[in-house]
Amino acid sequence: MDLGIRGRRALVCASSKGLGRGCAEALAAAGVDLVMNARGADALAAAASAIRDAHGVAVTEVAADITSETGRGAVLDAAGGVDILVTNAGGPPPGLWSDWERADFIRALDANMLTPIALMKALLPGMMARGWGRVVNITSQSVKAPIAQLGLSNTARAGLTGYVAGTSRQVAPQGVTINNLLPGIHATDRAVSLDAAAARAEGISTQQAAARRSAAIPARRYGTVEEFGATCAFLCSTHAGYIVGQNILLDGGAMNSTL
Repeated sequence: MDLGIRGRRALVCASSKGLGRGCAEALAAAGVDLVMNARGADALAAAASAIRDAHGVAVTEVAADITSETGRGAVLDAAGGVDILVTNAGGPPPGLWSDWERADFIRALDANMLTPIALMKALLPGMMARGWGRVVNITSQSVKAPIAQLGLSNTARAGLTGYVAGTSRQVAPQGVTINNLLPGIHATDRAVSLDAAAARAEGISTQQAAARRSAAIPARRYGTVEEFGATCAFLCSTHAGYIVGQNILLDGGAMNSTL
């Protein structure tokens, strides 16, 4: 399928690996030029080079912490008037409700709610003026069904979801859509980290923890970054202009719900 976005330009955050890299790859395969951001300069340079070679698109790299004001400024300077924004940032660490203090919540809100909001505030006006734009926020399945040990993530991402619910309806008349992608467990470094934490807590191997989680997913496996990226690219396509303010769950059927 031709996604109709060849020649468009996208900012993809945290895109040197994992789900962000999957989104960057899928957009590049559709002919979209990229501004890629991540904190690690070496990993970012390697990912950008691979995408240039594979897809022949222009790729600008900005190694910076997108959750800091300075880093965000550098990324926005490079992004200019992009047509597509994919927000993404690593989730806060797991723990118990009794572990977290105010400072922990502020860090989670800064990374997973306030940073995407700041990026949208900066880039939406240009999209609206041009009459076309796509925003996809990578959030979490915890928005639909909270994950007890991820209370910091539950809190911050639910706040972002509420912001998007209202904002998406305000910008849709100008041809701009905002939607959220809610990943379940995918084969990324984040999954390895959570499996390792579960293994330490229960005295089992990381492989055993991963196998147990896979067995609880109806698809009986973790998702892949490629299929996640393909869904993101479709939401950014010309075919998705009537999808507004939605939360698309990609979890292999793990959340048992009718609606």
